[in-house]
Amino acid sequence: MRLPGLKSLAKNYFRVDHLSLEREVFGLKFKNPIGLAAGFDKNAEYIDEMEAFGFGFVEVGTLTPKGQPGNPKKRIFRLPEDKALINRLGFNNRGVEDAIPRLARNRNIIVGGNIGKNRSTENENAKADYKHSFEQLYPYVDYFVVNVSSPNTPNLRALQEAEPLKELLSLLIELREVRSDSKPILLKIAPDISQDQLDQVIAITQQVQLDGLIATNTTLSRDGLKSDDKEEKGGLSGRPLSTRSTDIIRYVSKKTNGQLPIIGVGGVFTAKDAIEKLEAGASLVQVYTGFAYEGPNMVKRINQGLIAHFQQ
Repeated sequence: MRLPGLKSLAKNYFRVDHLSLEREVFGLKFKNPIGLAAGFDKNAEYIDEMEAFGFGFVEVGTLTPKGQPGNPKKRIFRLPEDKALINRLGFNNRGVEDAIPRLARNRNIIVGGNIGKNRSTENENAKADYKHSFEQLYPYVDYFVVNVSSPNTPNLRALQEAEPLKELLSLLIELREVRSDSKPILLKIAPDISQDQLDQVIAITQQVQLDGLIATNTTLSRDGLKSDDKEEKGGLSGRPLSTRSTDIIRYVSKKTNGQLPIIGVGGVFTAKDAIEKLEAGASLVQVYTGFAYEGPNMVKRINQGLIAHFQQ
């Protein structure tokens, strides 16, 4: 149930607007650099609410061509001692066509469309899944994210290997080239890839002239965890991912001479966390686990902290 006037009240309280927060990245103008990562609003149901809570952009999905239930419940676990989450959701969503009517109503905030393949689709046919969602969503989102890095869909991460990745990204860029409006295409990468794999990904992004990277998805690592549910299967997000994601951001930024836009995600709870990723080379920052723990006031606090930092 939505209460009349609630969005306006929330917007007046949570939203922080300031010239120092504004960013122009891959041709889009962001009111602030703090975005909601994919996985929170899987079916594009809460875009208006997230805009009212002060986000500069929202990424919906991961969306697949057909709706699917995802993995069996229980499939998300809080690790409070570690300020972390483990999820094995498995791209649960109602399908790309279901989200389109709600995406068509959005007018107030930049929205990214995160796309993946259905669990039932074999990797050799995966390109058709990404093609379908890309074409269906094209009129309704501002940028795309290709998700081949979730650990919760069997064999999905094999699509990060050089040949299938280059083929997939090249296909989407070709599909974009026949359109009159060019929308950014980004790739979301795993934190668990090796140095050689990361170098390959960077080389491919340069070859196909990709618009940016998102660093990073969730990790399979369990190093240093304390919470009772630390051995649950799935992708780990939150504080334990912070250093690894920032290291990858820094490496990619240095390797590309700061020319490849990066959205940094992993362990952002405070303005200090966001600043670390921005100073490492990220152009924008996303949150997920921090938002789940801290609530909507976190976005306001981060943006206020960024303003103070930028004015020093």
